[in-house]
Parts: sequence; structure tokens; C-alpha cells
Amino acid sequence: MTAWDVAALRFAGAFLTVLPIALWRGPPRVGPAKALAVLVFAGFGFPLAAYAGYQLAPAAHGATVMAAGLPVATALLGLAFGLGRIDGRRALGLGVVVAGSLLLAAATAGGAWEGAWRGDLLFLAAVVSWSVYTVLVQRWRLAALDAMLVVGLAAAPVYLPVWWFALPSTIEQAAPAAMAFQAVFQGAFAAVLAGLLYTTAVTLIGPGPTTMIGAVVPALSALAAWPLLGEALPPLGLVAVLLVSGGMVLGVAGGAGRVDPPEPRS
Repeated sequence: MTAWDVAALRFAGAFLTVLPIALWRGPPRVGPAKALAVLVFAGFGFPLAAYAGYQLAPAAHGATVMAAGLPVATALLGLAFGLGRIDGRRALGLGVVVAGSLLLAAATAGGAWEGAWRGDLLFLAAVVSWSVYTVLVQRWRLAALDAMLVVGLAAAPVYLPVWWFALPSTIEQAAPAAMAFQAVFQGAFAAVLAGLLYTTAVTLIGPGPTTMIGAVVPALSALAAWPLLGEALPPLGLVAVLLVSGGMVLGVAGGAGRVDPPEPRS
């Protein structure tokens, strides 16, 4: 399947997941402008850029760049919006994360993944998109269920006609079981359940700690991609992945970057 096919299954699966909830609870209680922002940054921007990136770069790149870039981008956006601060421990952790990411790019610049930098740029675009959503959740105090209902209900009707008529697809070659698995995993679990839990965490503990908790993602993804996808990392690449994970653990260990929620607006 193409990246566009996986996105179609994600949006279709999410729609089928949230439709019964919407029929029971009612439509999301979010204004049109805020709903549009959620749809653009969380619904479309993050998954489409990430899926396209995985067509051009190995899984370890995606896990490392996105898990490493998310706390950095979120911290900078939080500062810009006056929603957070960066203390010494978190600054050190972010610095280690950036250094590890650059080392990973250097360690895997050639060979079978030559030109993977193009995928890395797409991963960075995904990071920026999700970071904007993260900061907006904090700034607007968005309810997690409302945000997920917006994504689940609106993404499929907008995307699926465009995908069907205009985007490259090889979905007819995919096994029905594979399509069903992607619809359930990407739609029900990744888009709805994970999105719901993530948004709830942002509202409870703030963007900083939430984004830094992904410390284990790069190491686990790199280790899993080795036997499952045959993407063996060179020794320097493994050091880079461990460096990124260590930097993220350092940032979380001190509770760094805790953001005090703004007072609810009347």
C-alpha cells in the first residue's frame, strides 16, 4: 500500500470508531475555527507527513526524529506563546536529543537509505504539525474527546474522495486482512485511542513532560525494525538512538519543562 492508502484506512477506521460515540454524545463541542485547526494539524498534517516520510527513510529515523523533535518544537512553541519555560536540566536533555539525532543522520547517510534526508524533512514537518496541535490543546484547554471527535468525524469525508479520485494507490493489491488490520490499528488505536490519551495527558501535566515521555520510542523502534524489517543499524546508529533516549530520559527525570495551565477563559 502507498502512504496515501494507509492514511485512507486510518481515517476510515477512525470514522467508524467515533461515529457511535458521536451518535450517543452529540457533535464535538468545539468552535469552527478551533475545529479547523485541530483537523489541519492533528488530523492531516501529522499522519500524512509521517507516512510519506516512512516511504523514504528507515523506521529508526522516523522514531528518532519525531520522538526527538517533538519536545524541542513544543518547547520552542510554548515559549513563543508564553505557556512554558526551559530550565537547565531540560535544556541539557534537549541538547543531547538534538546531538543524537544529528549523529543518527550521519551514521545512516549512505547505503540502502541514501537520500533518507528527504524522509527526515517530512518527519520534521510531522513534528511541527503535532507540536502546534499540542500547544493549542494547552492554550485552548481543549477537551480530549472533543478533539478526537473532530478528527474522527471530519477527516474521512474530506480525505477519502480526494484519495479515491486523485492520489496514487495500490490498495487493490493488498490482502483484506492487512487492510482490516491497518484500519483498526491506525484508526481505532493510533488516531482515536492514542490521540485521546495523549491529549488528556497534555491537559493534565502539560506539553513538556508529555512530549518527553517518548524516551523509549527510538530505542524500541530501532530494535524492533532490525528483525521485523531487516533495517540493521550500524554501531554508530545504535549509539545515536541510545543518546536520544538518554537525553529524553534526562529531561523527564527532573520534571523539566512543566507548564502551568492557563486560567480557563470566561
